[in-house]
Amino acid sequence: MKFKMIGVWTLAVMAFFSCGGNELSTEGKVQVTGKIENAPEGVIVLSQFTDSRPKVLDTLDLNSNGEFTYEVAVEAPTFFELNLFGQKVVRLALLKEDVEVKYNFSNPESLAIEGSADTKEMVKIEKLMEAYQAEVNKLNEAYYEAMSKNNSEAIKNIQSEAMNLEANQAERVKEMITSMGDSFASLAAIGLLNPKTDFQFIDQLVAKLNENYPGTASILQMKQQLDEMRALSVGQPAPEIELPNPDGTVVKLSDLRGKYVLIDFWAAWCKPCRQENPNVVRLYNLYKDKGFEVFGVSLDRTKEDWVKAIADDGLTWTQVSDLKYFNSIAAELYQIDAIPATYMVDPDGKIIAKDLRGPSLENKLAELFD
Repeated sequence: MKFKMIGVWTLAVMAFFSCGGNELSTEGKVQVTGKIENAPEGVIVLSQFTDSRPKVLDTLDLNSNGEFTYEVAVEAPTFFELNLFGQKVVRLALLKEDVEVKYNFSNPESLAIEGSADTKEMVKIEKLMEAYQAEVNKLNEAYYEAMSKNNSEAIKNIQSEAMNLEANQAERVKEMITSMGDSFASLAAIGLLNPKTDFQFIDQLVAKLNENYPGTASILQMKQQLDEMRALSVGQPAPEIELPNPDGTVVKLSDLRGKYVLIDFWAAWCKPCRQENPNVVRLYNLYKDKGFEVFGVSLDRTKEDWVKAIADDGLTWTQVSDLKYFNSIAAELYQIDAIPATYMVDPDGKIIAKDLRGPSLENKLAELFD
C-alpha cells in the first residue's frame, strides 16, 4: 500500500489547456519576468502544458542583475511551468496579466509572485499539495515500518489515519477552491479531489467556469467526462443489479428497497477487501435491526473461492456474483475499476454516498441511525 498525493485528473486538467478551440481570445502577449538571487549553474526552462505533457518553449538566461524576461502568446487560459535550474519548479496560470517571479535560492520560502492573480492561486495549490505530501510521506514510513514488523494492529490504524487524512484534505481543497472565486487556476486543484465522492462540487465548479470561459475546449472536455459520470452521482437512482447468489437464485438490488443498503464490491482474492470485512460485519450486526443492509457483489472468478471467503469472513448478508471478475455486468454498470468499492443507497433506491469504508462508513451509519 502506498498513499497517493493527487487524483488522476491533475495532469489531464493541465494537459487540456492547449490554445486551440477557445472563443475567449486575448490575441495578446503576456510578459513573464523574474529576478533570481544566488542562482546555481544552468538555465531556466519555460514549458507549456499542452497535449499529454509539458512542451518546452525555450530556455532563459539571467542577465548580470539576475533577471530574465520572456514574452509568450496567450490566447486561452493556459498553464506554464518555470523550471529554475532543475532545483525549483514554479507553475504559472496565465491569461491576460503579466507575471513576475522572484526567488532566492538561499531561502526556500522566498518565492514571491507579482502580477497574475491566477498564478498566485497556483502558489496556494502548490503549498497545500506540499503540506499534504509531507503528511502522506509520514504515513508511508509508518506503514512500511509496521509491515516490516508484521504489526497488523498498527497497519489497521495507519489505514484508518490515511482515510481520515484523505477526507480532511478534500475539505481543505474545496475550501481553497471556493476562496479562488472565478480564477481558472481552480481547475488545477480539481486533480486533488475524487470525482466519485466530490462529483457535485466538481460539477458545479465546471459549470461556473464554463460560464466564465465559454467555448474553452478543456472545460468542455471535462464537462463531457462529468456527463458520463452523472448517472452514478449522489442523488441519482442506483442502477439495478440482478445476479445469482451462491445457491443460484437470482437476487435483485431492488429487493432490499426500504432499507439503507451498502453495495459492496469485493472479492476473495482482494486483500484490502478481506481486511475491511470484519469492520463491515461489526457495523452490520450493530445496525441491521435499524434498517441497514449490505448487498455484496463479488468479482471472483470461481464459486469455490467466493463461497469459502463468505464462510471464512462470516458474511451473513446478501451475496451475488456472475463470477466474471472485472467483466462482471455489475462492475461495468457501476464503472468499477478497483476494489474495494462501495455505494450507499437510501430506502428510495437513490445513491447517497460512495467509497465508504473504515471510519467513513462508521461515521455515515452513525449519522443515519444514531
